Amino acid sequence: MADKEATVYIVDLGSSMGDCHNGRIESDLDWGMRYVWDKITTTVGASRKTWTVGVVGVRTDETNNPLQEQTGEGYENISILQELGPMTLTNLRELQGLIKPSDTDTGDSISAIIVAVEMIEKFTKKLKYKRRIILVTDGEGPVDPDDLDDISAKIKSCGIELVVLGVDFDDPEFGFKEEDKSSQKRINERVLKSLVDKCDGLYGTMAEAIAELEMPRIKPVKPYKTYDGELTLGNPEEHPDAMSISVERYFKTHKATVPAASRVVLKTDPGPSQAAEGDEMEGVEFTGGFSAVKNARTYKVNDPDAPGGKRDVEFESLAKGYEYGRTAVHISESEYNITKLETTKSFTILGFIHQEKYEPFFNIGETCQTIAQKLNDAAALKLSSFIHSLQELESYAVARIVTKDGKEPSLILLAPHIEPEFECLYDVPLPFAEDVRNYQFPPLDKVITVTGNVKHEDHRLLPSQELSDAMDDYVDAMDISSWAKDDDGNRTMEYAPVEDVFCPSIHRINQVVRHRAIYADQPLPPVAPILLKYSNPPEDLMIKAKSKLEDLIAEASVKKVPPKAKGRRQKGTKPEPISGLDIDALLNQPQNKRKKINPENAIPEFKQMVEYANDEPEIESAAKQMGTIIRSVITNSLGDSGYDRAIENLGVFRDTMVKWEMPALYNSFLKDLKNRLLSGELGGDRRELWWQMKGAKASLGLVDQSVSEPSNITPEEAAEFFKK
Repeated sequence: MADKEATVYIVDLGSSMGDCHNGRIESDLDWGMRYVWDKITTTVGASRKTWTVGVVGVRTDETNNPLQEQTGEGYENISILQELGPMTLTNLRELQGLIKPSDTDTGDSISAIIVAVEMIEKFTKKLKYKRRIILVTDGEGPVDPDDLDDISAKIKSCGIELVVLGVDFDDPEFGFKEEDKSSQKRINERVLKSLVDKCDGLYGTMAEAIAELEMPRIKPVKPYKTYDGELTLGNPEEHPDAMSISVERYFKTHKATVPAASRVVLKTDPGPSQAAEGDEMEGVEFTGGFSAVKNARTYKVNDPDAPGGKRDVEFESLAKGYEYGRTAVHISESEYNITKLETTKSFTILGFIHQEKYEPFFNIGETCQTIAQKLNDAAALKLSSFIHSLQELESYAVARIVTKDGKEPSLILLAPHIEPEFECLYDVPLPFAEDVRNYQFPPLDKVITVTGNVKHEDHRLLPSQELSDAMDDYVDAMDISSWAKDDDGNRTMEYAPVEDVFCPSIHRINQVVRHRAIYADQPLPPVAPILLKYSNPPEDLMIKAKSKLEDLIAEASVKKVPPKAKGRRQKGTKPEPISGLDIDALLNQPQNKRKKINPENAIPEFKQMVEYANDEPEIESAAKQMGTIIRSVITNSLGDSGYDRAIENLGVFRDTMVKWEMPALYNSFLKDLKNRLLSGELGGDRRELWWQMKGAKASLGLVDQSVSEPSNITPEEAAEFFKK
């Protein structure tokens, strides 16, 4: 059952709350309401009907509370602004219009607390609730100190937590003390502090409460049971000695998601019928300026006899078609049911693996924990024995779980966890064979030559000992495991512990949504510093490690690569190579000049021939040779075996011509290639290749004027090229 909360906020609306103090440019009321609005909008955003909110105003111009009507005195200038109940955005907007400084200074905050206690007691009765009263005041109004013992006893008997937050109240623990405090305020602070102490409540200054608003609040989540049944080893139905333990399985970790957004539209003075219909969206409340958006989907099929050549069909008449190559294969519902794996609810151990042999990268999902069934001592004893056995043998268990009948099975790894008062099995999902991808990479500590020799040093691909030492020193200098300072100022604590690192996207969106719900026209607030604290390494650590980084750069001979030139390169403006060699002089020598492209090494030689061409005829010759190679690859392709190579060559051909601003060479070739492909001149039916080219038309299509200015092809002509 969801937890229930009943919270009443008591807001001091006296005339003194309209003043500004201690260098602030906003009134004490607006400053204090930052905390109240943040808490209320958090409740509204949770959208839980069991989280109820009430608001009471003290030192108001009017009097509106049932105790004043019953007793006739003692509760003047106290008004109930919001009855205790679920809070919506509409209620929030109405409440905003009521929160403003009054013209009076009379009204007792302790009497307002009694009104709040009466509200909570009447609403919650004897049901299980988290009851809380939060008083926000500047302490300038009169307070009656009588009967504090009786009031505190009533608050404690009702199970209510009293929180008093004072504007500019003294708080030695937070380090705040107001100078030139009035005698009335000083007395009221002592009275309220005494009441809070008697109630075992919380007392603090508003500055501390507002400072804590930037700290992201983790949403409390109640345990969610994923499995309730038997954990077995063997088959208890066939073997009496098989293990069977009654267990319960719960989520341990679950991914927090970014708040979802609904699509809305600005209202444009619709008629009554339109407004009524547009606001119908279950579970979503819309304010006056927005309407819900409804989606309508229609299904059409080609029908020459229907108007427009298409005919609407009902959703019920559709069937599933699975793509197989370029055709659709139909499987009826009855046939599809045969393909489903019939499973029954079960939790079975398949085997065991030693901890050292398990690779951590097999973890592919969220963690759950398995405990013994509640109030079952026999199950607790069995599970404890099993957990301790795994711990002593340093092993994990591999299990198959089906959480309910008909659901797909999962493989999980069970790991023992033992604490003084708690024992459980943690589990993570394991991949199936199809989920594992094996990639081979060359070793980092050795090089195997073409002759089979193994080299561990003195090779250009292996770091020297000096470079390894420099890297070790830099990594050690950037160590953050003990960089944070403790209370004594010593660096002994971990920097950026997991519990202090929050997801910026989730909490920033929540912050913005809460702010916009209250202040619809104000600019958005800046990002909370706590969300950006760990975006970059600590500056003092960077300064400390700077010398090690410079040594590493020098040892590794790291040099800045010149930026890549854009547009067509000119012969006299090529950047100088880092090596200092005159590459142009070497390649422009007659004996090194390339005149023919080898089909087996077409792409590098084509790029080189174009790069070091002296005039346009040489570039045209290279383009002609590349075109011949592409056509040859297609003609000699056995089926589609050469299509990938042809498409790769074609893409390089196009990019090179765009780079050298000669798109006409590529466009004329592509038009000729299309005619040859569709006519069957290149080794038969090659329409499959043409379909692949159409799928990559953004990178293989005609070069239009939007891509290269010298082109005489318009974007419309380029788009039409693949349609014909």
